[in-house]
Order: sequence, then structure tokens, then C-alpha cells
Amino acid sequence: MILIRSCQGFDELQACVDLQIEVWGYSDGDVIPRRVFLVAQKIGGQVIGAFDTDLPDASEQGNAASLIGFAFSLPGVKTGVKSSTGRPESYLHSHMLAVKEGYRDRSIGSRLKLAQRDEARSRGFTRMEWTFDPLEIKNSFLNIHKLGAIVRTYIPDFYGVSSSRLQGGLPTDRLVAEWWLSSPRVLATIEGAPASVEAATEEIVVPAAIYQWKADDQQRDQARKVQAENRLHFQQAFSQGLAVVAFTRDAEGNGIFHLGKWIEPDPRPISSSEQP
Repeated sequence: MILIRSCQGFDELQACVDLQIEVWGYSDGDVIPRRVFLVAQKIGGQVIGAFDTDLPDASEQGNAASLIGFAFSLPGVKTGVKSSTGRPESYLHSHMLAVKEGYRDRSIGSRLKLAQRDEARSRGFTRMEWTFDPLEIKNSFLNIHKLGAIVRTYIPDFYGVSSSRLQGGLPTDRLVAEWWLSSPRVLATIEGAPASVEAATEEIVVPAAIYQWKADDQQRDQARKVQAENRLHFQQAFSQGLAVVAFTRDAEGNGIFHLGKWIEPDPRPISSSEQP
């Protein structure tokens, strides 16, 4: 059984540090240390873990040895954006989501994200955001197709040089996912009705071979070319007021971003009687 709950104590936070290294292969300069996870919890962020309670020595409530995934967020403030109270809008920035190899493709990432949403809504948040690599087809499918996030911001080389083996030495270009937690779009998506592509007017394709190209020194220039071409396409589309409103995969496994017009929802939180 996989138990999803907030991480507790130094050992479980250290297990999150260790899992970072296991998943991304980070060097010391890129690893988020335990004390940052601790501070995040103290200042209104989230460190939510996934625990395999069937592992040897796993307690009923889970423990550090049974941590197989986590989601980590920090509180943020939107400068220049006002809430319904006239004050700057607060939100949660989900900085990291990791799942141990062997546990992937079992919807654990989705469960961690939905746990983040539940906890955020319980405190009155209406929005979460996070960055993700536009070349990562699986992440794009999760963020847009399964969770209902939209995208209208592209940041070239956001983190600078990364030691992550998954980056393949390419610039750390990132899309910014906006997750409007109580919007009709998100409610419909998480209930199994992802957005239609009918209203989309443009498409941006990521070849299924991108993973192979990134990992191969001889083919990496092909991945770099796709990144550069897609970067320009995204930037042009966003400058015209379009947003990523859907994401699909074709029969060959290629990822397809669908872009169209999107209307920003009312940011005011709905009442507890209206929440599903």
C-alpha cells in the first residue's frame, strides 16, 4: 500500500534529499539540503511524501526507509497581481516532484500532486505553479492532460547549467505550469474529462526519440535543435496571447502541445460548501 502524507522529522526529510540524488544524479551544488525542506514546512510550504508501507520495517504510518516519492513546494507572492482583498496574491510554487524508479507509471506522481492540491485548498490557496522541461513528454502529459494545468510562460535556461543526467547537457529551458486549483477546467480534468483539443489553433511537437537523443553524445544536437525550434514557437505563441490548453500523445509516442485562447478564472476562493 502506498501512503501519502506530510513528511515528519529529520530522517524523512533526509530521505527526500537522498531521493533527489537517486532520481536526478545531482551534484552537491544542485541538491536541496534537509534544512531547506525543514524551513519550507515552517514557513507555509509543503513536503509531502509517498511511503510504501509493505516494505520491510515500514510502520503503519510510514518511515524514512519506506519513502518512495515526494512533492516539495514553497510559498510565493505574485508581485503586481492583486487578490480579491486588494493585497498581493499568494500562491504555492511546487519546486520538485520525485518518484523512485520501479514505482513510476503507477499514478504516484498524480496522487502526490492531488495531495498538494487538497492541502493548499484547505488553506485558501487558489493557485499553484511549477516549472517543467518542455522536452519531457511524460511530465507534460501529467501536468496538462491529467492535472489540468495551463501554460503561458516560457523561460530559457531557467536554472543555468544543471548536473542532472536527465538534462543531457542542454539549456534548462522551462515552461511554467499554472494550476488553478478550483477552476472548472481542473475539476473536470481530475475527474477524468481532460480538455478537448478542438479549440486549439496551434500545435508544438516533441519527438518520442528526444530521450534517446539527449542521452547520446552523437545525437544530442538533434535534441538541441528541437529545443531551439520549439522555444521560438512557444515564445511567439505566448506573445500572441495563446496558452497551452491540452497535451496529447500520438500512436508513435510523440508529445503534442495544443495551444489556444484561455480565459483566466476568478481567483477568489470558493466557499467550503461549494468545494467537492
